[in-house]
Amino acid sequence: MEGDGGRCSGGSRDPDVVCEKHLFKSQLSGCLVQLACGHRHCAFPVDCNGLCVWNAETAEPLHLSGHHYSISALSFGSKIKPLLVCSASRERVIVWNLDECTQKVKEGLTPRGIVIGTLLGMVLHVRFSPDDQQVAVCAGNRIYMLSAKNEAILAELDGHLAPVTAAEFCTWEKSMLISVSEDRTFKVWDYSSGQLIYQSGVLTAFPLLSLLIDEENKQIITGCVEGQLWIFSLISDHNYRCVAHINLKKEEEKFCNKVWKSGKEIGEAQTTSKLGKTNNIRPEGSVETSLPILLIEHCDFLACLHNEENIYSARNTSYFWIGSSTGLLIINSANFELEAFLSYKDYSNLSIRFARSCALTRQAVNGKVLCLITSMFEDMIAVLEVNLAALVRTQQSDFLLRRSENSHSVIARCSLLTNSPLCKGLKKNLKEPSSKTFGVKSMVKDQPLVFRNKIKSSGYTAAPQMTMFSPNTNLKKNEVSKWKTSCKSKNKEYPMESYPPIKHEKKISVTCKPTPICCIQYSGDGEMLACGLADKTILIFNSNLTDTYNVFSGHDGAVNSVGWSHDKKWLVSASEDRTLRVWSVSHNKPVLTLGKEKFHKTVRFAQFYFIDNFILLGCGAEFHLLNFHLDTTKDDLKRYKQRSICKLVQKFPMASTMEITSLSAVNDFYSYIVLTAGSNRALEVFDLNVGCSTAVIPEVHTRSVHQICQNKGSSFSTQQPEAYNLFMTTAAGDGIKLWDLRTLRCERHFKGHSSRCYPCGIAVSPCGRFLASGSDDKCAYIYEMHSSTFSHKLKGHTESVTDVTFSPLSPQLTTATLDGKLQLFLP
Repeated sequence: MEGDGGRCSGGSRDPDVVCEKHLFKSQLSGCLVQLACGHRHCAFPVDCNGLCVWNAETAEPLHLSGHHYSISALSFGSKIKPLLVCSASRERVIVWNLDECTQKVKEGLTPRGIVIGTLLGMVLHVRFSPDDQQVAVCAGNRIYMLSAKNEAILAELDGHLAPVTAAEFCTWEKSMLISVSEDRTFKVWDYSSGQLIYQSGVLTAFPLLSLLIDEENKQIITGCVEGQLWIFSLISDHNYRCVAHINLKKEEEKFCNKVWKSGKEIGEAQTTSKLGKTNNIRPEGSVETSLPILLIEHCDFLACLHNEENIYSARNTSYFWIGSSTGLLIINSANFELEAFLSYKDYSNLSIRFARSCALTRQAVNGKVLCLITSMFEDMIAVLEVNLAALVRTQQSDFLLRRSENSHSVIARCSLLTNSPLCKGLKKNLKEPSSKTFGVKSMVKDQPLVFRNKIKSSGYTAAPQMTMFSPNTNLKKNEVSKWKTSCKSKNKEYPMESYPPIKHEKKISVTCKPTPICCIQYSGDGEMLACGLADKTILIFNSNLTDTYNVFSGHDGAVNSVGWSHDKKWLVSASEDRTLRVWSVSHNKPVLTLGKEKFHKTVRFAQFYFIDNFILLGCGAEFHLLNFHLDTTKDDLKRYKQRSICKLVQKFPMASTMEITSLSAVNDFYSYIVLTAGSNRALEVFDLNVGCSTAVIPEVHTRSVHQICQNKGSSFSTQQPEAYNLFMTTAAGDGIKLWDLRTLRCERHFKGHSSRCYPCGIAVSPCGRFLASGSDDKCAYIYEMHSSTFSHKLKGHTESVTDVTFSPLSPQLTTATLDGKLQLFLP
């Protein structure tokens, strides 16, 4: 960890980031002491059994005495008036009223506190209730609920098998207390009745040290000695399921690499001045230390955004501090990634390099927070002031500003450039095949018998007069109703405030024997559903799954991609047989086929692009931009000769990868952006108006991305223009990540579904509020965009759910499974 700290913290050596406000020399006990920070005050033990409360505004310490043994735990009350502090040792627990104590000292009297508990044992943690009327005291393997006004034990919570290290009150649930212990479990209590509500299993091989309740997301966060974080949901119907597991060592290393690479791209001169020369590989001989999580506390991250509102896009996200023995870290609760890291040893103005105990103020004042740490090897206590804005700015501003200057947009914001590949492709008029080319007999031009202007033609060559397109008034009632329904659907709007489709409506088998469904996709009008199967066929169903509209056969391998045209007349498919085919929906034979001679590797992805002007396909480490003309007319003399034309406009290679694993672009409106993901775990952004790659995001997931899903909306819904810049990526074993194209930042990380064995598909609803995912545990999952954990689990599948898709017309979801079954879900 020493090596990692020096690697990325060189940029935060600015003395304005952290300063040492005061240093106290005091003998401390050998145990882990719970310190307290709050309301611009710091509380810590002095000479073991004395209590010192330091006021940051007046810089005057208040000394209180009343303990005969070493103080092991301290905590401030929740309210400012009166401001209470609780101190605990093995022989007594005392509550102090700081206003009264300060007044007594001014009067020359000795301040006294209220003894609320005696001889409870070794106390490791104390915590006031939200109303400051009760105090939870963690002594040994028990939790005592004490009155804050007198000596009375209100409840005794017994159930842990080892010393309880932390406890927190749940503010939105009455009488709920959560505790963690060295027995490596957490428990949920009803402290008014003394009943145990929930008991977790063993989380880790190391003792749990710290705990925080995230009120905004209704989650609990706990950390252990070995630098592991667990986040659990407290929503009533979630059954305390695990939302995320974070390895802080890996996150810190990833963050350091990002900051270092960002500085390297900006320039060596800037790198030396801002990121320091230590941002290299770990020095030889350095020792990797453990990362015990001593503290988890809320972080007032928005305090540093006052002058940087144009840099950060996710302002409605919660953040929290992680206090360790080597420094402080800021974690984003939405994407579970590091936002900033402060290492004590990188600041020469700090007296303490390794901390034994740590405490932080919850709210920032003028963008600054107080931090209280004790030394691991010396008898010192330091009060630090951390400038939150400066810390974030030195580590991320260059990285984020550079991207904000070259921000991308899915919606085209300028006209086509003259040298753009798109412009060149559109200018190439693919001439329709001449009759002579395809052996059609040339015919004499039809003209009148007499060529004089004043003499009328005899008209013998003219077509007989007849009534064309006469209305059919003899329609059946059901045909009329279908026609009216189709007309109404064109004017229908997608219900933006509808409930998610979670009610099972229908299940069908697409084939007689179990056949994996590789991909599914609705047409743009929501009337038809295309399914690509592993048995080399493509099936077209109506939206209600009641009838098979068409069957396409011709591929010699599994169909791995299907895509509808914008006008709903054509369907493009790619297969493992290294071919691409375009089908007419009304026929069952391909109108365009690109064979194996065109592609050296399997065509993984194919779709229409730029409102049906081009076809995009991924092949190997590059994707192709194709211009095409489709012709369905037949020639009896050369009936097998392909009349459709397709020409390559340009190939775009993806840098430093062996194969493109996913590709996505918008076809519903004009967009120059194409997103690609490679086997090197990177994501690359191509601007086809410029004709080159414009951005690369390295290490998007821990594994290769197998699908990119853009928020495209639909013809029946309208979203904010900025919403179309959101896109999702998914990889096996690493959940789903939500990205913003403007900043190229991961805004949220969705975890909860199982996708370890099979690459399962994802889809976003036309309203942009819900995200659906397949899973290999025979379920489908629905997430809400503002939550990192799933809201609904759709059961009833008999095999792994390979793909999901939302209807663009109405709130319905269709899932596909590995055994060839389609299921329809409605709100």
